[in-house]
Amino acid sequence: MKEIGKKAANATVASYGITDATAHWNLSPEKLAEISVELGQAQKTDTGAITVHTGEFTGRSPKDRFIVKDSVTEDAVWWGDVNIPFSPEAFDKLYDKVVAYLSGKEIYVRDSYVCDDPSYKMYLRVINEYAWSNLFAYNMFLRPSEQEIENFNPEWTVINAPGFHADPAVDGTRQHNFAILNFSNKIALVGGTGYTGEIKKGIFSALNFILPHQKNTLSMHCSANIGKDGDTAIFFGLSGTGKTTLSADPERKLIGDDEHGWSNENSVFNFEGGCYAKCIDLSEEKEPDIYRAIKPGALLENITFKPGTNEPDYADSSITENTRVSYPIYHIDNIAQPSIGHNPKNIFFLTCDAYGVLPPISKLTPGQAAYQFISGYTAKVAGTEEGITEPTTAFSACFGAPFMPLHPTKYGEMLSKKMKDSGVTVWLVNTGWSGGSYGVGSRMSLKITRALITAALSGKLDNVDYDVHEVFGLAFPTSCENVPTNVLNPRNTWADKAAYDKKANELAAKFVKNFQKFADGANEEIMAASPKVAQSA
Repeated sequence: MKEIGKKAANATVASYGITDATAHWNLSPEKLAEISVELGQAQKTDTGAITVHTGEFTGRSPKDRFIVKDSVTEDAVWWGDVNIPFSPEAFDKLYDKVVAYLSGKEIYVRDSYVCDDPSYKMYLRVINEYAWSNLFAYNMFLRPSEQEIENFNPEWTVINAPGFHADPAVDGTRQHNFAILNFSNKIALVGGTGYTGEIKKGIFSALNFILPHQKNTLSMHCSANIGKDGDTAIFFGLSGTGKTTLSADPERKLIGDDEHGWSNENSVFNFEGGCYAKCIDLSEEKEPDIYRAIKPGALLENITFKPGTNEPDYADSSITENTRVSYPIYHIDNIAQPSIGHNPKNIFFLTCDAYGVLPPISKLTPGQAAYQFISGYTAKVAGTEEGITEPTTAFSACFGAPFMPLHPTKYGEMLSKKMKDSGVTVWLVNTGWSGGSYGVGSRMSLKITRALITAALSGKLDNVDYDVHEVFGLAFPTSCENVPTNVLNPRNTWADKAAYDKKANELAAKFVKNFQKFADGANEEIMAASPKVAQSA
């Protein structure tokens, strides 16, 4: 057994059942990149970043995500298609197989933590089969000081073995890949997939149980930033709706791009220490902060090169639409340090409306805000999950149902209370289609979306006239600086107005049907926010 690198005096992988391994502890990002290239697992790009192929899986596999059902979780988790139970006995046997697989290998260990508010800090140890997976952990989790490493005592452990394949007939998995949370043992076990997002979302899912259930603190699938006057803005949305892109604003300091808590002390704090951004069609002109963050230390996933060069071809989706880059948050110049803000002044719900019927921006009443949050309407964008090749209508409660172990109303009630207590303004922003539904219309211009959000943040939408959508009851502005007026009313962008009315009613009916499972727990104010479906629809 070899244990190489800086670590706590009593730290050893043998304590996890891993034997005869060479364990590299807390290597620098430069060294991890160098090892990955030397082993032929990565290539260096002209930016100095490295790129890897994650193999069979280029997105999350939600049907292979499990939670161990035991005394801690049995009566607390909302079991079903999202939170799939796994027996403690099967977990223990599979865990033993994974650590036996890692034994005798060169492995990579990283001590990290999550939650940048000291009151909520949770120490984390990540054990990876591959050096580039450990680089991902360096980028995405918060990085302890040398003194913290000397006295490091992890609360949770991630064990990640992409090369290990489970036997479904024996191990209780659906197929050979798996991502399993064990809240009693405080272990996230990931195997059979090289997609690094499973590591990140595993810990996010753990925090979505721990913070609301055990610490009465709201956890959120959102990005956040701070203006020059100290005003915090939050952006909710599933992957592909624009959270990372829209929060990377040169005029505002980034708190974080994906996962946050909203504490009882009125702080909004980042869970992570980095960003995990989509790269498809990336350009310096459209997304300068993300583009410039791709430099030494960044990890690109599943991109190709332009012919005869080592220049990334961000337009090429031949491997996947879900091309990604992870980088530490300090690769962006304009960041909040520490990654903490105060009560938000504005909250944006980002939805990728594949029907093309929702306004590009709407101001929500408290009842509408609760209704839209619990509904979590969007379209799953190509590549974010296995098998998704074009936008698919989806309702994802709290804009993050795949990562929420508790019942959606728990998060909805906590958010609704915080909205009312803080007096925040809530907006619904459609980053999806305009001028027709998917296949007919076109994707909403990023330039227009940015202009609308800038106007909302600066207060320029406070004193303009509003119209109300006939079906959805949403109040949308009739004018906005730097935005063509005809875009603001989605019906105006359709050549066939009758087709628009039909499609709007079709989507409204889907909203109503989806919300039926939440209706018993919704008050009169929330139910009044339901869209009005025409009788002929």
